[in-house]
This record gives sequence, structure tokens and C-alpha cells, in this order.
Amino acid sequence: MTKFGAAALAALVVLATGSAQDIDSGPKAGEKVTVLKAYGVVGTVEGKEADFAAERKNDPTVYLFVQSEHFGRPMARFIKVLDEKLKTANEKAGVVAVWIGDKEAFTKNKDYLPRVQMSLKLENTAYAAHEGEKSGPNGWGLNADAHVTVVVADKGKVAKSFAFVSVNETDVRSVLAAVKGEKK
Repeated sequence: MTKFGAAALAALVVLATGSAQDIDSGPKAGEKVTVLKAYGVVGTVEGKEADFAAERKNDPTVYLFVQSEHFGRPMARFIKVLDEKLKTANEKAGVVAVWIGDKEAFTKNKDYLPRVQMSLKLENTAYAAHEGEKSGPNGWGLNADAHVTVVVADKGKVAKSFAFVSVNETDVRSVLAAVKGEKK
């Protein structure tokens, strides 16, 4: 098989499997949720930097770390469906969606995220922008190759982390199962 043929086959495998979860990103289950400083754009904290982990304390929380350049319709649909169905998994649960990227992306995200909210009209999701590297906030162990990293936490500890190279609304099921505490 030629190099081109092998690359094409690998690409087909990723496309056929849908959401590729073959990379590691995010803290491991059982680890303590660490400080999450980000600039609040829409939601519980707006117009200032805050520690979103401290804001959520021990409440069940789904942290989404969105690589800015990979945000598009399928990911928006994933976030919308997660926001809509989250309270059925746990009434106290909330979502903190943090857009990450370089310094230029941080500036753009502060202006862009209110428009995303106008479009999606989320009720259970706070939007924030992280100023720093594509690897995200210190202590979260994010992989810049993951288009979105999902970290499910409860009582200040990580329950499960997911790394998606491709994501859509069908991936919400596994996240909700983790919020409910189901082993899958």
C-alpha cells in the first residue's frame, strides 16, 4: 500500500468511527478539579476573569474545552443538545464551555461568544474564553489535538474525561451517562 493509500485509509477509519476518542485529553477520573481561570463572557460570570471551578464548587459540572478554530455546526449542535438534556441527567448540573486558543483567538472569542449565545440560546451553559496556549489552562492536561475535551466532574472530582476529534449530538449520550454516574 502506498503512503497516500495508508493515509486515506486512516482518514476513512476516523470518519467511519464518527467521534474519535483515541487520544487522551483532560484529567483522569478521580483527580481533584483544579483551578479554572477564564474570562466570563456569557452566563454566571460576565465581563471579568473568574475561577469557574470555584464558582461550581461541588456541583455536578460538565466542562467543555473548545479549540476555537474547530468550532462549527456539529460541535454547536453537540453543545445545544447537551444543554437541553443536562437537567434530565442531574437537576443541579451545569455546563462551563471554555474557548481556548492563542492570544489572538482570546480577543476574538470575547466578541464572538455573545453571538453564539444569541444563536444557540443555551440555558444551562456559561461561556468563557481562556487567554493562553492551545493546551488550555494549567492542570487540566488538555491535548491540543482534541477539538473538544469534555470533563465531567462532581463533588470537586473528575468522573470522566472525553476527547473528541469529531463530535456531534449523538455523543451527548455518553456524556449524560457520565453525569448520571453510569459506568460505560
